Amino acid sequence: MSTKNGNVQTLFALFRLKIGGMKTMPNSTQEEKLRWISPILEKEISIKQMAKVCPFSERSLKYWLAGYRGKGIDGLTNKSTRPKTQPNETPIRIKEEIISLRQDTSLCAQKLHYKLKKQGLLVPVRTIGKILKDEGLLRQYRTRKVKLKYIKVPLSPGELVEIDIKYVPSKVEGEKYYQFTAIDCSSRWRYLKVYEQPSNTCAIDFLRELIGSAPFRIRAIKTDNGSCFTNRYTGYEKSTDPLNPRIHTLDLLCQKHNIIHYLIDPGKPAQNGKVERSHGVDQQHFYNQTTFKTLDELKMKIKLWNMYYNDLEHIALGGKTPNEVLKEKVQNVLA
Repeated sequence: MSTKNGNVQTLFALFRLKIGGMKTMPNSTQEEKLRWISPILEKEISIKQMAKVCPFSERSLKYWLAGYRGKGIDGLTNKSTRPKTQPNETPIRIKEEIISLRQDTSLCAQKLHYKLKKQGLLVPVRTIGKILKDEGLLRQYRTRKVKLKYIKVPLSPGELVEIDIKYVPSKVEGEKYYQFTAIDCSSRWRYLKVYEQPSNTCAIDFLRELIGSAPFRIRAIKTDNGSCFTNRYTGYEKSTDPLNPRIHTLDLLCQKHNIIHYLIDPGKPAQNGKVERSHGVDQQHFYNQTTFKTLDELKMKIKLWNMYYNDLEHIALGGKTPNEVLKEKVQNVLA
């Protein structure tokens, strides 16, 4: 035992003598490794003897020696331990399908997940998000939204329909047109129609068209305080009898069909949030990507877009489309 301990002490003293001559700290990991293997290269000590006084294993010393003898100082560079292959990596075919869908539709990762699921491809939402990020297909500017907890009241189709008007962004044949939009708060089913003016006549005609086209009975509508929807803030003061003002023609039509007409608070468009959000989708996916030269072309394309929207998966509906939700709630849908 004393002889063995003596050998170790001798080796340690030799090592200290060798390293002690280096007064400066190593500038890199390559230089530090070279200091440990230099006595071995100069045959002053064996690998096994160095392993007894070195904080690194014998295997590491052999690995460094092989790298140094093969490539010199560059062979001592730290290499990545990241695996070259991943057994659970998403197949190239599925990646290309995700990228193609994103470029064609500009849908988010959650909606792409719904579409792929209907095709029999079960790809997690996070995986889709990572693929979009690696390909640089995410939005350049994103804002962190404050998450508030709302109490969602379950509604049946037709129980509440939001109605609003959107300006058509570009002029058609030198004229400006307006898009009337109605969206069901329960199923997100929508109905769109283009008019030349946001007038009372157009609003009444739109409501009549909506009543005839909706696959459910409309029980209530909700609008803003525009003059085409109400005269509460524009006509009451001008009335000859302010205490008994003339009822708006849209309200008369609602009374005829037993429909309740709700109004949002002035300056609170968020209270009509569903139809406002749908207008953002119209701008991003329809008006920014579609061109039309005539009014007939605009009406035809917006009709096709409305059909596409009603067959589009919605996150609020759990990946279902408005038409699918209506089919499930057939007891509330008119035949």
